Amino acid sequence: MRRSIGLLEYKSIAKGMEACDEMLKSSNVKLVLASPVCPGKYIVILSGDVGAVENAVKVGINIGGSYLISDYLIANVHENVFPAITGTIDIGKIDSLGIVETISAVASIIAGDVALKAANIDLLEIRIAKGLCGKGYMLMTGEVSAVKSAVEACESRLIETGEIISTVTIPSPSKELISSLL
Repeated sequence: MRRSIGLLEYKSIAKGMEACDEMLKSSNVKLVLASPVCPGKYIVILSGDVGAVENAVKVGINIGGSYLISDYLIANVHENVFPAITGTIDIGKIDSLGIVETISAVASIIAGDVALKAANIDLLEIRIAKGLCGKGYMLMTGEVSAVKSAVEACESRLIETGEIISTVTIPSPSKELISSLL
């Protein structure tokens, strides 16, 4: 069984809630996150088998209509994306810190999946748009060379669509910085 994730972003909170309800009723999917995000948008993240998520995303597109900003399906999402979204990562030692800043919540999740598949890194967090004016970012750690490789993979993947704002790799970040982030 392949796990997939569906990501939908709406420019109306009410329409996003309606679409979320219909998607959940239409398919055997699990709700990962449904929430208003800045500035007055609504994001829905679903997971499940590929076919179920594809069906739910189609329903979300149809219900959202002109209120849909973006939709995306990752058919074989890396399993560590989910705890990074929900903030349930067990944080160990942080050797280096990679940061990928994106123009949207959806792009930050894509970046997290790309990074995990590109290099031997640990995804610390995918921060989704709350208090960020619709932007997103993700944090990762690992050996400096692995983090640099993962950041480069994210840049390569997201530069084509213009969804990346900035990237940084910080070797040996200070304890104060780490405690302020997590």
